[in-house]
Amino acid sequence: MFAAENGLKGDPRLEAISQAIRVVPHFPKQGIMFQDITTLLLDHKAFKHTVDIFVDRYRDMNISVVAGIEARGFMFGPSIALGIGAKFVPLRKPHKLPGEVISEKYVLEYGTDCLELHVGAVQPGERVIVIDDLIATGGTLKAAISLLERVEAEVVECACVIGVPDVKGQCRLIGKPLYVLVEPREVDECF
Repeated sequence: MFAAENGLKGDPRLEAISQAIRVVPHFPKQGIMFQDITTLLLDHKAFKHTVDIFVDRYRDMNISVVAGIEARGFMFGPSIALGIGAKFVPLRKPHKLPGEVISEKYVLEYGTDCLELHVGAVQPGERVIVIDDLIATGGTLKAAISLLERVEAEVVECACVIGVPDVKGQCRLIGKPLYVLVEPREVDECF
């Protein structure tokens, strides 16, 4: 579900978040309107709004783990984890974590990729939210859910800053709720 449809309709923080995200046309390839969250990170008020909205949502849900997807989930996850009193666990691309890991492969538009989790980082029964910057097809989030469920964690919800309009109708990822703050913008006034 989108935040505006869940009690935040008209909340000026959502507009500030949306406006702080730069749109870069034709990156990394022709036809892609890249949603650049680095400009959101430069705007301390918009970045704080982003974290505050997530913290407000998850504060009273007994979440013990915030799992952030590499790499942009790392930008929001630790702050959210601190705000709700949970631990942060990174879900990384292959060969980035030292020590024993478990892996989950997933299909991309052109090929495959993989997420890894340190063995022992998440305990059976721990309540987890998964955070990333953007959801398009949901493949990466589905892989994260599968990886966490393999260690018997309870994935409570997936959360993203940006969600393409197509995800409005599918508020669930393999049975898990999805919470999104804003839709992507089409054009940046700076270009």
